[in-house]
Amino acid sequence: MKSTKKIKPYFLLICFLINILCVSPSFSLSSKENFFKNALNLSSSGEFNLALKQWNNYLELFPDDAAALSNRGNIKLVIGDPEGAIEDQDKAIALDPNELDPYINRGIVKESLGLWLQAKNDYLYVISKDKNNFSALYNLANVEGSLSDWQSARDLFSQASESNTGFAMARSSMALADYQLGKMEESEKELKKLIRRYPTFADARAALTALEWSKGISGEAESNWIAVMELDSRYADEEWLIKVRRWPQKPTKDLMRFIALK
Repeated sequence: MKSTKKIKPYFLLICFLINILCVSPSFSLSSKENFFKNALNLSSSGEFNLALKQWNNYLELFPDDAAALSNRGNIKLVIGDPEGAIEDQDKAIALDPNELDPYINRGIVKESLGLWLQAKNDYLYVISKDKNNFSALYNLANVEGSLSDWQSARDLFSQASESNTGFAMARSSMALADYQLGKMEESEKELKKLIRRYPTFADARAALTALEWSKGISGEAESNWIAVMELDSRYADEEWLIKVRRWPQKPTKDLMRFIALK
């Protein structure tokens, strides 16, 4: 999603600003920026229906704002309108073809529709312009995993983590790809390193639970799983693991077998 400098919420001003902006024949630069920031703030705070209304109002006044179109497209995806989301990303790209975020955002929409090759093309385009774009690298890795090419996915997760050293999910995904590929020692080593650095990182603990149980180390697996359930109970949901979190099949099945014995 298009990022800007974070601001404090202005919830009490939102309606007032909308009324002023909708009747005023001209706007100062600061008024336009405040209007944009209010819409962005609603988006980032999870007020998606209000955010959509705000982006609609903004775009009625500034229909050629590519960043606003891309942000509205992200909201449309969240509320269940992927076709509208792609339309907004397409418009944003047409208006500003050098801006890379709309390509990434459009790729995410196409992923949600299972259009793996189309999503892949968007991410590859971004990487061709910015080889260290960790978002595109990470999302492309997920696509490769969905296409069952876990070696390519593993390499891309590694590149994403190198491009952004604080990207813990990329490192965890790399370890999960190693797990899928049978590289258990490498996977275990990376997961333990992640947990030492991020003790409350549920993804790494859930993965280590599955790995330890598969090796017969049931006591440590139990301890990690207790922590996972306190942190994020979604890891007990096989469908969520595969379709949303995008875990590989082997660690997912191992974790489900562990849970079934509890």
